[in-house]
Amino acid sequence: MTAPSTFGLIGLSSEARNLHWLLTNLVEEVPGILSVAVVSSDGLLLLSSDADRNKEARQARQSQGTRPTGPRGSAADLATIVSGIGSLTIGAAKLMDFGGVKHTMIAMDEGSLFVMSISDGSLLGVHGSADCDMSVVAYHMALFVGRAGHVLTPELRSELRKSLEESQTTGSAR
Repeated sequence: MTAPSTFGLIGLSSEARNLHWLLTNLVEEVPGILSVAVVSSDGLLLLSSDADRNKEARQARQSQGTRPTGPRGSAADLATIVSGIGSLTIGAAKLMDFGGVKHTMIAMDEGSLFVMSISDGSLLGVHGSADCDMSVVAYHMALFVGRAGHVLTPELRSELRKSLEESQTTGSAR
């Protein structure tokens, strides 16, 4: 997995750049991470690993005849999955009356999915390879959440969303 690009970081606040740096650090430091998404409480993608590089990696695997190892589409697909799982687990916790959901881990034959609450309903989702060390991924996710949670204000979420929309518009115009 390659780290997110810094394209589009110019003009962002220091908090937004720091959050991008935290995500880059998570991707670079933890073996087995395939894709990452930060999702707002209303299910909108705020920040993700580089979708273009994920697409290139999927195309290379498909040309070699191996099974795809990630969400079939863009980072928005991972955001949709993370948002849905987050909503489902929050509903389950309410029904069970056990308090808030801290994290969810799903182990599959070909990989793992981790979802962790950040703040105010925001979620961090990580798709890991089948051979990733789940405890290492969860530990680094907790570090990310601890560092990002206090800076992920409504203003910063709005800035990240606007930046993501602008980069997608610019990227599709190329």
